[in-house]
Amino acid sequence: MIIKKYKAATEKEAILMAKEELGPDAVVMNVKTTKRKGIMKLFKKNTVELTAAIDDNVAEKSINKEGYSEEAQNAIEEKINSIARLLEQQMNSGNGKNTEDAEETKEKETRELNFDAVISDATSDIKIDKQISNHKSSETIAKNKVIELIYNQLIENEVKKEIADDIVGEFDTDNSKLPLDNILANVYQKIVLKLGEVKPLTTGKNKPKIVFFVGNTGVGKTTTMAKLASKFKLEEKLEIAMLSIDTYRIAAIEQIKTYANILNTPMEVVYTPEDIKNYVEKYKDCDLIFVDTAGHSHRNEEQKKNLKEMVDAVADYETEVFLVVSAVVKYKDLLDIAKTYDKLFDYKLIFTKLDETRASGSILNLKLDMKKSLSYATWGQNVPEDIGVVNPQIVAKSLLGGASDGSGF
Repeated sequence: MIIKKYKAATEKEAILMAKEELGPDAVVMNVKTTKRKGIMKLFKKNTVELTAAIDDNVAEKSINKEGYSEEAQNAIEEKINSIARLLEQQMNSGNGKNTEDAEETKEKETRELNFDAVISDATSDIKIDKQISNHKSSETIAKNKVIELIYNQLIENEVKKEIADDIVGEFDTDNSKLPLDNILANVYQKIVLKLGEVKPLTTGKNKPKIVFFVGNTGVGKTTTMAKLASKFKLEEKLEIAMLSIDTYRIAAIEQIKTYANILNTPMEVVYTPEDIKNYVEKYKDCDLIFVDTAGHSHRNEEQKKNLKEMVDAVADYETEVFLVVSAVVKYKDLLDIAKTYDKLFDYKLIFTKLDETRASGSILNLKLDMKKSLSYATWGQNVPEDIGVVNPQIVAKSLLGGASDGSGF
């Protein structure tokens, strides 16, 4: 096995470097982004370190229809068989367990499932309930327990029951013909597909494009807007203007002014629909005009009416609305908020405060319930570092128990 590391400005560049040296069969093992910290380091770009590997005899390796190399397939099968043998042994000796042992077993069964460990640790102490009948094969038992652990992990991550049922429903062990080692990979792929195509912000066909950030109080709209403005200004070299219609909080206006001064971009305060029309005309040569809106209760009808009037005032221009929601909000309230704004205009979803929760099920839930596109996620206060385009693969891994500090979504 040949393992090498490559550093580049972007992941794409690093992958190309790896493919060029190791060939088209090189496998990406890990991608790590080194993020710059602090507002004073806005002008320093992130770097990507990619670890790639290739087998010395890769040319002789066959690839099966699932895309696994023969060597990798054999390794996975061996590990799954080891789990099956372990489960069978424990089943046969399970009749002597007392109630206390059964409770301990149940607790271990429902603990956090580490996504990577399912693949890499063949001797994981997955245990079975002593009520499982002895006539089942070890493969069926193992398959039952893998599905059960996956389901429990989804529920633990606050995925709605009906969504979790749908995800694992097709893997009924009496009917499924999938090999045991493919179940987890197929669940992972199914989650990724359900998350759908992610749609980050793009520039408009004509200048300017007006971008509104809406949402309830305290979700981080102002900071999120500043992060995106910084990225497009510094990394994309676009011309940006910033507007604020949050006249309820003087602190919010001062905060935006600070960011605008650092980025050397114009900033204006908007009080009426006529104001926003005039400022958009004033900065019509800009690529993007970011608009920070007032945070308020989604039940306040007057404020919702005022917000819609502001958005409608620039309907002659290309507009985009991002609903900014906090990942730490109870899902019932989150859904109520999303439905309220859906009555006002179409929008894409930005999730904030991913670093403040271990459960990311609300991302999948809201995506499916509202049928809205995901766009960005944030995980801290650092500008512009703590924001990124939602990565469905990372979200899926997190939902299946992969360790995450909230970053990189």
